[in-house]
Amino acid sequence: MTALASFLDARASGGEWLVRIEDVDIPRTVAGAAGDILRCLEACALEWDGEVVHQTTRFAAYRAALDGLGRQGFTYPCACSRKEASDGVYPGTCRSGIPAGRTARLTRFRVPIAAWINFDDLVMGRQREDVRKKTGDFPLLRADGVWAYQLAVVVDDAWQQITHVVRGADLLDSTARQIVLQRLMGLRPFTYAHIPVVIDPKGQKLSKQNKAEPVDIANPGPALAEALRFLHQPVTADLARWTPRDIVAHALRHWNLAAVH
Repeated sequence: MTALASFLDARASGGEWLVRIEDVDIPRTVAGAAGDILRCLEACALEWDGEVVHQTTRFAAYRAALDGLGRQGFTYPCACSRKEASDGVYPGTCRSGIPAGRTARLTRFRVPIAAWINFDDLVMGRQREDVRKKTGDFPLLRADGVWAYQLAVVVDDAWQQITHVVRGADLLDSTARQIVLQRLMGLRPFTYAHIPVVIDPKGQKLSKQNKAEPVDIANPGPALAEALRFLHQPVTADLARWTPRDIVAHALRHWNLAAVH
């Protein structure tokens, strides 16, 4: 559904729709998953512009960005594990140096003292967050070579000249951290729209991780129509029986981001 919303918003505004396979977390990457994603998008008539970009081909760009932040004094080595953060907020144990007898296991971003972030989300409204109090210094690179999504997505959005980011509300919490990085890297700000996510009766987001049923690529019409209904877009009584291309054309003619709530 997030893909559908971002596709419609990009096409409706005359922009391009790009596909990026965000596979920086190599240990969790499932073989064949990228191909399944692309086949599903094609079956749904969500056609992208240009070549598909895999983040695993972009490590040199992430390294350059990390080195640039390091030269400004905004990174430091850290020996702490994720469990050592109190309530999800890193206490700064290694901010002034790694304690004796411990070994660096990641590189952290040194959040500036003045890290209040304010931005207007086109769906969720005004957002305000003190990154230092909310998360503290956050990871950018693990010792095993896994790049943090926060850094990778900022670098890639700038490289691909993204202007609007339309994505699930489950990623709203990470936006302030990304904006801090954007500012320190001298990048222009983006416009954000975080759309609601579909959840099951247990309150879990529908995803393969939670064993949600995949879209039937042999008959994606019902899923597309249901996604548009969830996004409060106009849906005809027989829309689910249309071809995916006709459903997308109808959605583009009537797309209204302001109706999403």
